[in-house]
Amino acid sequence: MPMGRYVFVDTWAWLALSNRKDVYHDPATKEYEEITGAGYSLVTSDYVLDEVMTALFRSVDFGSAVQFSESLFAAIKDNQIKLEWITEARFKSAWSMRKRYQDKTDISFTDLTSFVTMHELEINKVFTGDIHFEKVNLGFEILPK
Repeated sequence: MPMGRYVFVDTWAWLALSNRKDVYHDPATKEYEEITGAGYSLVTSDYVLDEVMTALFRSVDFGSAVQFSESLFAAIKDNQIKLEWITEARFKSAWSMRKRYQDKTDISFTDLTSFVTMHELEINKVFTGDIHFEKVNLGFEILPK
């Protein structure tokens, strides 16, 4: 099913939004407001959330990490964020992609699962500062520009 009014939110964006001391916090917050203000819905994956929580608990105090994580869980429960799960089929597709992009060993497996999920759901917009979404030439539109 095409999801043209959706934006996939990558780890980079969640981390920038979560930490006021992050150098990208202000531009990410501005982009978040523009995306949601334009009527786009947000999509992320369980693998992205895994990366977010791992990094968050390393970079901010425990209470702030718990608070931000629980705010994401609440937004998912309230259908403000659509959570996509990396199924066995998506995992296998990401593994095939991993082998296909043998010249791009710096791309994380989580990014590959995101590429697969976005392709499957026909989402071409991604909220990220991660250059890997451009390196694969799959037609993703990076936000912020």
